[in-house]
Amino acid sequence: MGVFRFKQFDVVNERSAMKVNTDGVLLGAAMTIMPEDRRFLDIGTGTGTIAMMAAQRVREILCQAGDDNMRGEPAVRIDAIDVDEASAEEAGMNFRNSPWAGSLYAHNLPLDRFAAQTDGKYDLIFSNPPYFEDSLTAPDERKSTARHTTDGLSYRDILDFAKERLTESGRVSFVLPAEQEAALCRYARMCGLHLFNILRVRTVTRKQPTRIIAEFSRARCESPKDEILTIQNEGQYTREYLSLTHNFYLFA
Repeated sequence: MGVFRFKQFDVVNERSAMKVNTDGVLLGAAMTIMPEDRRFLDIGTGTGTIAMMAAQRVREILCQAGDDNMRGEPAVRIDAIDVDEASAEEAGMNFRNSPWAGSLYAHNLPLDRFAAQTDGKYDLIFSNPPYFEDSLTAPDERKSTARHTTDGLSYRDILDFAKERLTESGRVSFVLPAEQEAALCRYARMCGLHLFNILRVRTVTRKQPTRIIAEFSRARCESPKDEILTIQNEGQYTREYLSLTHNFYLFA
C-alpha cells in the first residue's frame, strides 16, 4: 500500500485519481488561515492531503491562542468533496486515521450537488483544481477528470460557488498554472472577489514561475501581497521552501 508520511499524519496514496503532489502541499502550507476561521471547504480533495494540512494548521493556531477546541467538535468543520468515488473513499479513510478525525468530512459529490445539499457558508474555500484546459486528455479516464477542466470542475465553477458561500471575511485560495493568472483574476472580479495575495512559484532561480497560489476576498485590495518562492537553488531546497513546508515534510 502506498503511504506518504508527513510529520503529523500519513496519507494512503493508492486509489485516488490524483496523488500527493507539490502543488497541493504548497497550497496547504501557504494559504491564509485566520484564528477566527471555523468552516472550511476543500474542492477536489483527492487524497485529502490539503484538508488535513488545514486541520493541522487550525489546531496549531488554536493552541497558540489558548483555544484548543479541535477535540470539542463541531467547533471546527472541514468539508472535502470529490466527484471520484475512490478518491473520496480514500480521503475519508485518511481523515479517520488522522489526529483530527472529528473535524474532517469527506463527500463523494460534484460541486453542484454539494451546493444543492448544503446552505452553509465558509471562512475558507480552497482547491487544487483541474487546469489543463487546452491539452490532450490523459488516457486514464479518472486521471483525465482530475486534470482537465473540460471534464467538469474549473476555477470558474469554484468562484461562482464562492461568491455565494463565503462569509463576509472569507477567502478562496487556488493553486494554478502561472499563465492562468490574468483570466483567473478577471473572472474573480466579475464575481465580486478581489486578489489580496499571490505567491509565484518557480522550480529554480533561472526559470519563470510556473505556478501561482492566488487568494481572493470580498474586500478590495489596492496593493495585493506579491511574492516569489523558489523551490531549489544549486540542487538544494531553498531556505524559503524548507521554512514554508517545515511543519509538514519530514525532510524540511
